[in-house]
Amino acid sequence: MARITRKELKADKFAQEVGLTVTFFEEHRKEIVRYGSIALVAVLLIVGYVIYQRHEQAARQEALGTAIRVQETPVATVSATGTPTFPTNQAKDEAAIKAFTDLAAKYPGSTEGAIAQYYLGAIQADQGKLAEAEKNFFQVAGKGDPRYASLAQLSLAQIYFSDGRGAQGEKVLRELMAHPTIFVSKDQAALTLARYFVTANPAEARKLLDPIKFQRGPAAQVALTMYAELPPQ
Repeated sequence: MARITRKELKADKFAQEVGLTVTFFEEHRKEIVRYGSIALVAVLLIVGYVIYQRHEQAARQEALGTAIRVQETPVATVSATGTPTFPTNQAKDEAAIKAFTDLAAKYPGSTEGAIAQYYLGAIQADQGKLAEAEKNFFQVAGKGDPRYASLAQLSLAQIYFSDGRGAQGEKVLRELMAHPTIFVSKDQAALTLARYFVTANPAEARKLLDPIKFQRGPAAQVALTMYAELPPQ
């Protein structure tokens, strides 16, 4: 299963700070004096809450970055550069699962918590624990942020196809094709569905691949490769 890298998260402006500083007091000094101590208390409560939220966001992002670094740590007996390594994939998976599980439990309802759940599902899918992976992907797919929900839906479709629920997988991918996101494009959803149809329904696979194979870029190359796998008409 695909992962979200720290670079992608940064590029997606995931780490933007809340734009509230002490300039708030400079801009609202007259209002604070005019409305007296009650207004001042209200302002301080609001600013205190935002500062708390800002701290919480930074803490969530730091926890997510730490968990992703665990997931990206190489497996090797000896590190030539002195960087941390894991002796086995099992040890790495155990550490990553703990880090992501702790994050998801500590920050439920947050974007960082949803990403942690997505990672948990990806690790479990790689381990062949598809029932557990499906639960995590399903929860992420039902949450608010469409970008990360689309990744979870793409993974769910692959699980559905793997255990014979083709109609469910197709429904999910058709929905993604109709509502693409920055993380899952229309072409990516169509190629995933075409891959399933190569053997199940070659004629439908051709319909999906035809608009893509004449484009430029990686998607077109994948479409041409898949087209060559189709049986003769």
